[in-house]
Amino acid sequence: MKIALLGYGKMGKVIERIALERGHEIVLRKTRDNSFDGLENADVAIEFSIPDAAVKNISQCLNKNVPVISGTTGWLEEYHNIVKLCEEKKGAFIYSSNFSLGVNIFFQLNEYLAKMMSKLEQYKVSMEEIHHTQKLDAPSGTAISLAKGVIENSNYSSWALNDAKQDEILIDAKRIENVPGTHSVFYDSEIDSIEIKHTAHSREGFALGSVVAAEWIIGKQGVFTMKDVLDLK
Repeated sequence: MKIALLGYGKMGKVIERIALERGHEIVLRKTRDNSFDGLENADVAIEFSIPDAAVKNISQCLNKNVPVISGTTGWLEEYHNIVKLCEEKKGAFIYSSNFSLGVNIFFQLNEYLAKMMSKLEQYKVSMEEIHHTQKLDAPSGTAISLAKGVIENSNYSSWALNDAKQDEILIDAKRIENVPGTHSVFYDSEIDSIEIKHTAHSREGFALGSVVAAEWIIGKQGVFTMKDVLDLK
């Protein structure tokens, strides 16, 4: 399989190593300083860049009929436009705030717990996410996905970084050197507390998941999620 890497920072280099280990070929390593030349030769693109570049990168892929996997967060106000473009071009697209296989199981666990807790009003939900200091957006896309998972299965209406109202989920976003990503969901009452937590030990999990998704999307058409890739119901 021929892969275009759109974004060639630390994550891009880990993805490259894992892709090569799995027998794939890299045909483009896109940075802000070079062009999209070679994208047309790719079977699939894996996009891990920065929020300001993501929409252009994904659009280029869809316009050239190259399936694209995107793990860049912080651009989702344009998500519906990308979905529309994908449908118009009859392309294939997967976005995930986190491609880690473990995190996607954690997403399912979070939704299941939210359903169980939804009628227990004595518990207040909050979240904490910790990432390295180079991460540009806050809260993380993973934390937002976790919050949405609770909102869709409870009476909460939204999330907030500070001064959360009664119907909002408070997210505490911390930036600490050399932390790949830690996410916790808390249910606190006067009597006790329940916590679920996922801790990433390196970038390996994110990179592996994105390559698995790239392998899966070949030959498909439509907008998918990691639930589709992992067959999570």
